[in-house]
Amino acid sequence: MKFLSILAVVLIVSASAALAGEIFGTISEGDKPVAAGVKVEITAGDKNYSTETDKFGSYHLFVKEKGKCVLKVYYKDQTPTFSVASFDKSTRYDFLLTQKDGKYTLGRK
Repeated sequence: MKFLSILAVVLIVSASAALAGEIFGTISEGDKPVAAGVKVEITAGDKNYSTETDKFGSYHLFVKEKGKCVLKVYYKDQTPTFSVASFDKSTRYDFLLTQKDGKYTLGRK
């Protein structure tokens, strides 16, 4: 009986992750990836999802809500943003941080 309860919980958690929209990609500054530990946050409606980059500048998030979202990168005391969309299927967004007049902006590669 205990086994069935645990199995049911695992299946429910797996199903909810399968319904979430996966957003992933890389963040670079110039021709180099950003360092590990750069915070990446996606705001979808009133929900926030966050992660950190790995040593290759990669990030990976599951967003339950579908539609327009805002991606923020917390980099060197600044927070450049970019509008993204969450779908049923995985979506890749590779970004390039550029600096002009001391201010960072986030754009697609």
